[in-house]
Amino acid sequence: MSFILRPIDTVESISPADFKKNYLDKRRPLIIKGLTKSWPAREKWTAEYLKEAVGKKVVPLYDNSKADPSKPINSSAAEMPFDEYIDLIKSQPTELRIFFFNIFKQAPQLLDDIVLPKDLMGGFIESMPAMFFGGSNSVTFLHYDIDLPHIFHTHFGGRKHVILFENKWKRRLYCIPNATYALEDYDVSNPDTKLFPALEGVEGTECFLEHGDTLFMPTGYWHWMKYLDGSFSLSLRAWDSSPIRKAASLYNLAVKGGLDSLLKMTFKAKYAKRREKLAIKWADKALANGKPL
Repeated sequence: MSFILRPIDTVESISPADFKKNYLDKRRPLIIKGLTKSWPAREKWTAEYLKEAVGKKVVPLYDNSKADPSKPINSSAAEMPFDEYIDLIKSQPTELRIFFFNIFKQAPQLLDDIVLPKDLMGGFIESMPAMFFGGSNSVTFLHYDIDLPHIFHTHFGGRKHVILFENKWKRRLYCIPNATYALEDYDVSNPDTKLFPALEGVEGTECFLEHGDTLFMPTGYWHWMKYLDGSFSLSLRAWDSSPIRKAASLYNLAVKGGLDSLLKMTFKAKYAKRREKLAIKWADKALANGKPL
């Protein structure tokens, strides 16, 4: 036994009242398979359509390698014209992925193809829709979003494997101090609990997204994702209504964003090794104390 993973609740559609009562207020993830049925994007957003819309815009690419302590956070591994990258992920396996790309700045007409689900909740950050692209074999490392939004994550053009954890498990997941991501030395899909014993018994949820599926990820949820096919996703972000949560978002951006980047660039590998040791120490302590149960 390692992780205890349960399926994510899945519905074809849901009323605003049921969504608020059972998922938004309780901060539980949900897959809504029919949310995008009225979206033009569901049929229009093919690889060729997006290639025509964005063209040869050069985009930064990321891979599965562990972060280099000598480089800034989210440093890219390569660059490539967008149309060539789309051809790559559709023709062969690759680790390369595009991270948090505001495609609408390049092709604002694409906004006409989506519908914000404002009937389910308010607070959408309309200036920050983001797209993510990946080839089969590309992995998004385990993390939670630093600004703590609720996320509606819709997948297109293939399949994606997703594993989620509540934030209460962060110590047991070997959360890096001053950061919103976990130690990158274990495989989330098949963890070695002899090397990382704190992972034993951690509870999460798991799903496989298909074309048109929308995953609701509540604020603060840890997520790991693997593209099973060359495909892409759209994330729509919304603020939590709680003032405490908004304050936590500002704190994260200032401390876990700004301060962490400064320390990382100043002390480089020494700082990276120090905080990895702390992540292991904290995980072992949480396991010994039986937390968070």
